[in-house]
Amino acid sequence: MRHPKSSRPVLLLFLCFLAPGWGQQPDVQRQFKRLEARINREKVRIDSLENQIRILLPDLKNTLRAATEAKKQSDSVDISIINKMNTLQNKIQILEDKAAYTDSTNFQILAQLVMIENKVVTLTNSFTEMYNLKNETPASDNTSKLSPQQYKDLYIQSLSNFQNGNYDAAIKGFAQLVVADPRNELADNSQYWLAECYYSQKNYKRSIIEFEKVFTFPGTDKDDDAQLKLGLAYQSMGDVEKAKQEYQRLLDYFPASEYVEKAKEAIKQLSME
Repeated sequence: MRHPKSSRPVLLLFLCFLAPGWGQQPDVQRQFKRLEARINREKVRIDSLENQIRILLPDLKNTLRAATEAKKQSDSVDISIINKMNTLQNKIQILEDKAAYTDSTNFQILAQLVMIENKVVTLTNSFTEMYNLKNETPASDNTSKLSPQQYKDLYIQSLSNFQNGNYDAAIKGFAQLVVADPRNELADNSQYWLAECYYSQKNYKRSIIEFEKVFTFPGTDKDDDAQLKLGLAYQSMGDVEKAKQEYQRLLDYFPASEYVEKAKEAIKQLSME
């Protein structure tokens, strides 16, 4: 049975609706085949890579493990080196501190030795003076409030008090002697030992005043002794510059003194501070 002509376009339109791109089906198949071929090639590559990974994986694990161990050892070595360096730095610092302390201690010991030496010299001089004085006969002087013998006896007694460390009694005796008869031949010595008493009591300011008075006695033989003690007194007070000046005065005014070498050594030591 034939369809009417009017129905053919409708049929064709229906067929096109049911099978769109029907005329293009061969191209789609070719594209599909190409894609399938690419997928197969990629699968082959993936399989190859998986095989390579399976082969290399143990080596990679061993390498990683070795690297980890090496890093641990390296860290341990670094830490050990750092600790050793810190230990060495601490030892160096301790040695530097000890060296500085030793220098300071040596200087203090040297200063103490100088003080002890001066004390020994002072006591030796006092004993020598006392021995000589006991064997002398005092000259008579009717103008003195004390007789020559009384003056001598009080002088020896005061000097003995000084030697025994009884400085207050010695100060009292020497002060009395200086006031009683400033013209007595032992007056300048009394003034000197009065200053020594204050120096021994570490009353350095007062000792400086009393040592300065020794120079007011004409013809005194205690001038270079007093000059040395002025330097020591200022040094004991920590006045380095003034001490150096006093030591230098001893060199300038008393070049023949037995204390010249001591003054030179003292200036050298003070210049090193």
